[in-house]
Amino acid sequence: MSWTRVFVLSLLTTLLILTFSSVVRSAAVRDDSKAADPKGAARQVFVPESDASNFFKRRGRRSTRHYELQAEQKVRLSMNERRREYNEEQRDEYDNYIKEVHDEQNERSREINEQLREYHYDGHQPRYYWFH
Repeated sequence: MSWTRVFVLSLLTTLLILTFSSVVRSAAVRDDSKAADPKGAARQVFVPESDASNFFKRRGRRSTRHYELQAEQKVRLSMNERRREYNEEQRDEYDNYIKEVHDEQNERSREINEQLREYHYDGHQPRYYWFH
């Protein structure tokens, strides 16, 4: 909102200056020794073509606008969020895989221990009495 006010104010001041410069020039007494210059005000406002092209060559790069920076930041944040979610999903899948592998190993070792216990048990005394 403030930029529009500044812009309108600068346009009004420029228009006011141009108006008074043409009024002052027409109200002044002209010297007949000089030829009349109908493009006097225009010559003061506009610059030669070579100067204008040099100006635009030097200032060819436009500055990044605020909304462009915000858009880039939003893209960056969404990309980081997707990467974070992907890494979290991969980590969860890996944790589940490791848990299943450990469960299978525990189940196999429990079965083997059960078989060994049945093989070595002679039926006379329970195993928990052996070491007392």
